[in-house]
Amino acid sequence: MDTSKEAYWRANIRLVSGCLIVWFSVSFGCGILLVDFFNHFQIGGYKLGFWFAQQGSIFTFLILIFFYAFRMNTLDRKYGVRED
Repeated sequence: MDTSKEAYWRANIRLVSGCLIVWFSVSFGCGILLVDFFNHFQIGGYKLGFWFAQQGSIFTFLILIFFYAFRMNTLDRKYGVRED
């Protein structure tokens, strides 16, 4: 394996790992561990901890999908990888 393929793979794994860490932090951290703290605040009439548990992780996941696609397109151009 040449250096550019290894660098591309490392960048891809780093991106996936970062996205998973963010998603885990929002879904588990905000929706379960910090729910009592966030329940002191409200969003749309609902307690914020409940909102994170029910909707926040889903919205975060959707945002991460678009972020991942954007960043992968950037990485593909940087490393000269393209789909035919």
